[in-house]
Amino acid sequence: MQSTSYAIITIAVVVLGTMLTRFLPFIVFPSNKQPAPIIKYLGNTLPGAVIALLVIYSLKDTTILSGNHGLPELISISVIVILHLWRRNMLLSIAAGTIIHMVLLQTIFVG
Repeated sequence: MQSTSYAIITIAVVVLGTMLTRFLPFIVFPSNKQPAPIIKYLGNTLPGAVIALLVIYSLKDTTILSGNHGLPELISISVIVILHLWRRNMLLSIAAGTIIHMVLLQTIFVG
């Protein structure tokens, strides 16, 4: 009986958390009211900052003086940049770069 009540409480908390994260922005920032300048600034600045942080985090352990010399990463980043400049589709760029990187690591740069 305890495991059933535990499961129900867990599901309720997950549902509540999901609903809160979905509805809270619409409650805090209604569409008929202008958001504060800081919110506009963060909305313009954070996406680029998050992408830059992810790139830095992804490349932090890349060694250019040994092993593959960072070639799989360089090739994958080149594919991402070229695809993004060509198609302007972030999902396509990220997916293709990830696939190219995995294929390179599994086939050519096995180590």
